[in-house]
Amino acid sequence: MSNEIADVIVVGAGNAAFCAALAAQEQGAKVVILEAAPEDESGGNSRFTAGSIRVVYNGIDDIKTLVPDLTPAEIETTDFGTYTADQFYDDMARVTQNRADPDLVELLVTKSFDSLNWMRQKGVRLIPIYGRQAFKIDGKFKFWGGLTVESVGGGPGLIAMLTESAKKRGIDIRYSTRGMDLLFDGDRIQGIRVREHGDVRELRAKSVVLACGGFEANPEWRTRYLGPGWDLAKVRGSRFNTGDGIRMALDIGAVPRGNWSGCHAVQWEMNAPEFGDLAVGDQFQKHSYPFSIMINATGKRFVDEGADFRNYTYAKYGRVVLEQPGQFAWQIFDQKVKHLQRDEYRIRQITKVTANTIEEFAQKLEGVNAAEFVKTIKEWNAAVKTDVAFNPNVKDGRCTQGLAINKSNWANTFDAPPYEGYAVTCGVTFTFGGLRINTEGEVLNTDYQPIRGLYAAGELVGGLFYFNYPGGSGLMAGTVFGKIAGTSAGRAGKN
Repeated sequence: MSNEIADVIVVGAGNAAFCAALAAQEQGAKVVILEAAPEDESGGNSRFTAGSIRVVYNGIDDIKTLVPDLTPAEIETTDFGTYTADQFYDDMARVTQNRADPDLVELLVTKSFDSLNWMRQKGVRLIPIYGRQAFKIDGKFKFWGGLTVESVGGGPGLIAMLTESAKKRGIDIRYSTRGMDLLFDGDRIQGIRVREHGDVRELRAKSVVLACGGFEANPEWRTRYLGPGWDLAKVRGSRFNTGDGIRMALDIGAVPRGNWSGCHAVQWEMNAPEFGDLAVGDQFQKHSYPFSIMINATGKRFVDEGADFRNYTYAKYGRVVLEQPGQFAWQIFDQKVKHLQRDEYRIRQITKVTANTIEEFAQKLEGVNAAEFVKTIKEWNAAVKTDVAFNPNVKDGRCTQGLAINKSNWANTFDAPPYEGYAVTCGVTFTFGGLRINTEGEVLNTDYQPIRGLYAAGELVGGLFYFNYPGGSGLMAGTVFGKIAGTSAGRAGKN
């Protein structure tokens, strides 16, 4: 095939795609990245993330490896703790209800530290997540929930650093170039048919890595697979993740895998636009709900806000809100917990009400049955176990008793005005169903054999997340499986 443009074509330009491209280039392959979005919207969902990456580490020395510019003062005033492989396994097993593919989980966990350190060596700078994952106790920052490091500059910073790293290594990035169909002769992949700046053409290569996200921005597929009502969800991230990579692979006989009716969906500003807005990023999310009371249109609570740390519930509670009448809810706070609200509660683009009495507040919560709400708060205040100390850093066991739905932790009486309410709906992040890969990152066909020359990484890999996911494991999975798929594709592309 003398008309090849590269040894390896990578479809997508998010975290997984760049890791695949960098790994393939490391094998000596000539690599081209195809990105459907124009450059100013590029980066897939990675660019919309906060940049948190869940990684196994066994203490301060591992953190110092990942963050070499930690200051002595930071080391002195921080309890980083540990996040062991066993903890990562336990978290994955618990939140996916033991359904995640054990081989994929083993790779995710055992290769997390080395893969993240490899990405650091490629030019991605990391810092501890002081703002969102640690509270200060007795003069020391204490990390919780297994999430400790993030990329400098969040998701936009991550994409900027990866883009610079790829360009520096001679990787060609073609924007406004959407993959349409894989070129496949029945034996192996020959390349891909694309629409590049409006023109349709064929690009040939020995290997193709699909790393262009799930189908969350495709309302027809959301309704088909996630179910009725999901066409009404907001899309947190890129409008370009319409499932093209998955469709192209299925069209040539790839086998689907994983939780096709499941997705990562969070509580999201009720009046946010249809797709993510890079100017606002992930600030439309509303993640301080473990310290709130959540109310639906009937004026009643509908979920245990304090079931677990935010990291382990936020990716499934968007679905719960979508199932409420009118697809919305209000998170309400009083002044006792206002200081625990994250920065995103202070942005301009927000649906917020405040009042000084419960009765006045009830009238301001738009769409809510005011009389039922007042009753709910009265019952709530009587049910809080005030003899248990409130502690936001641990599952404190400060619960309610005797309610239809009890709150397990962080329950406080609602009695310190002014009261604040924030309206949320469902924001879908990424879908869990996708393609079946083996431990080499090869896409498998319906006979469970590798499709020669085809690899996959990132959101469009099925079998890893079911029902829910531990925060920060999406970027980690993109890095681990991007590196694996890119290494395999690079080796095959050189032969």
